[in-house]
Amino acid sequence: MTTHLTQTKPPVLSVVLPVFSVVLPVFNERESLAELHRRLSSVMIALAEPYEIIYVDDGSRDGSGDLLAAIQQNDAQVRVLHLSRNFGHQAAISAGLDHASGDAVIVLDADLQDPPEVLPALLAQWRLGFDVVYAVRRERKENLFKRSAYDIFYRLLRQVANVEIPLDAGDFCVLDRRVADVLRKMPERNRFMRGIRSWIGFRQIGVPYNRAARFAGQPKYSLLKLLRLAFDGFFSFSYLPLRLASLFGLLVSFLGFLLSVWTVYKRFTLPEFPSGFATIVVGVMFLGGIQLIALGVIGEYVGRIFDEVKQRPLYIIGERRGFDDERQAPDA
Repeated sequence: MTTHLTQTKPPVLSVVLPVFSVVLPVFNERESLAELHRRLSSVMIALAEPYEIIYVDDGSRDGSGDLLAAIQQNDAQVRVLHLSRNFGHQAAISAGLDHASGDAVIVLDADLQDPPEVLPALLAQWRLGFDVVYAVRRERKENLFKRSAYDIFYRLLRQVANVEIPLDAGDFCVLDRRVADVLRKMPERNRFMRGIRSWIGFRQIGVPYNRAARFAGQPKYSLLKLLRLAFDGFFSFSYLPLRLASLFGLLVSFLGFLLSVWTVYKRFTLPEFPSGFATIVVGVMFLGGIQLIALGVIGEYVGRIFDEVKQRPLYIIGERRGFDDERQAPDA
């Protein structure tokens, strides 16, 4: 009697891919993380769909990275990317997008100024077929100076940009999978994500919301960082600064020509017409100032070209947690 042994194949475990991926750049937000995760998890659980939360630790120095590691240990839906140093808010968003696998990718800040409770309203528009749903700030709980600066910046950028960038729309948004894939392929280093998001097109809609005050801590965007972000917006999406430099040059040359004609005329009509030292000094300083401004504008564009030519990675990952591959990774 022959006995046939039948080999049984091990059961294939089905991997449930997330429907939603939430990307949160984190820099020195230890005081807000516990409350943020509690509120965000409540909202995501209520959606009753598979999800993942990707925290990107952008080189925090206040212990945020250790707290994120603890949160990840206690929540299987959490993934953590630890960048090797602080690469900046926009680079941290890009790192999260590169590792998000959901059908819809949600981007919001970790300081609770973007309330997680607004997410269902944004996702409702995504379910209606919109590829990009961005949150529009109806109110800002910030001081008058900062509110005024933001208002001026957004309205000025809207006028000079070569694409239509929505007013008062920050990085808080929902991106369809195909939009996230397009953003991942964008190679530029000096990133202004809300501008790139407008540039790519697709079906987009805004949802108004009231921007809350910070839950705790101090703003991480200093005046210098805000100015740098504003410059990225202007110089990445407008050639107007270069054109203004050319127009200033033409205007100054024309004024110089008129002044020379006037000087010759006065010399012939007034034999004792005095030559003024002050006029020379003012003229030299005025021309020098215009030249320096023009060189500075050109330098901003050349600096960005230099960044692109070097082809350095946008960010470097020091460690992954919660992903299938958790090894330390020096590559981007």
